Amino acid sequence: MRKRILLLGSTGSIGQNTLEVLAGLQDRCEVVGLAAGSQWEALAQQVRYWRPRAVAISDARNADPLRAAVGGETSVLAGPDALVELVETVACDCVVAAVVGAAGLPATLRAVELGRQIALANKETLVVAGALIAPLARRTGAKLVPIDSEHSAIFQAMQAGRRSEVKRVFLTASGGPFRTWSRERIAAATLEEALNHPTWDMGPKVTIDSATMMNKALEIIEARWLFGLEPDQIDVLVHPESAVHSLVEFCDGSLIAQLGSPDMRTPIQYALTYPDRLPCPSAALDLAALRRLHFFPPDVEKFPALRLGHETARRGGTAGAVLNAANESAVELFRAGEIRFPEIVELTEQALRRHESIDNPSLEELLAADRWARNEVAQCTTC
Repeated sequence: MRKRILLLGSTGSIGQNTLEVLAGLQDRCEVVGLAAGSQWEALAQQVRYWRPRAVAISDARNADPLRAAVGGETSVLAGPDALVELVETVACDCVVAAVVGAAGLPATLRAVELGRQIALANKETLVVAGALIAPLARRTGAKLVPIDSEHSAIFQAMQAGRRSEVKRVFLTASGGPFRTWSRERIAAATLEEALNHPTWDMGPKVTIDSATMMNKALEIIEARWLFGLEPDQIDVLVHPESAVHSLVEFCDGSLIAQLGSPDMRTPIQYALTYPDRLPCPSAALDLAALRRLHFFPPDVEKFPALRLGHETARRGGTAGAVLNAANESAVELFRAGEIRFPEIVELTEQALRRHESIDNPSLEELLAADRWARNEVAQCTTC
């Protein structure tokens, strides 16, 4: 039997890469469900090719044109709860969680409750609700296999030893487009410059997070929950070549690294076929052509988001929800031209400082913290 795949976030960057990988795995996998936010035309095109049993679109205004475009063979679910309904009603073997931002949390949480295998590309799920999801996954038997290149690398490298033998992990970072810029030049960065990533081809929100290095702050929190690590066991190394995707240091001093081309299709395919490895469409890494690999500590003065990542991982509770929501809101304001680039992190930090974190929060308290942080950022811009 082929593995049944349910893809949440199919029209985004990770979703499109996932479908490209799946096109080469049709003897092993079938797409049984697709979901998107509002891009109904792109979703309809995907439906016509993959013929899934059901699709979901969060923006209910696009339900009728989507139904008209796909015909009656594929069931169309629409509205804010459509992704959760899709997870509940479509039988599958693997849920690919690729919705960007906190919007993907409810559906991913439901997949964990149902004990599904989850190929996790949505780092915000664990940033916001790691304290809920990690123990829930242990109870239900849900298997979380990371798609993020850094966490996939750690996941793979950790198989060289036992969890109790891990001393620390190193998340590598390209440094983004502003790695060599001065603080003064970064302060004047434009949207076009922030979207000009030197290595990876990603969606706009993730690319801007890379420019601020907030992506590494979020990955610190994600690694804390995904691998059961303490915050002081997680370090960041700037590695401009983006060949070493992350490293694990064991108690005997051994460093195990995972290397590969900077191509998201590799970790996506590994998550889909785990524990098997198959030929991949990504180009093989040519070490002889690279010749040198560089590693150095990040400049936290230029990139203060990293400090917020460790602080939030230590605080726990609702702090992760606030960090993530405030950053999402600030990024949207920057993309709209309403704030300067440095204010993304400044506004996020202000919200985090003003928040009184709740320990052991419920989902309702996490969602309330999310709403509070977004409102806080909006208010700060009008102060």
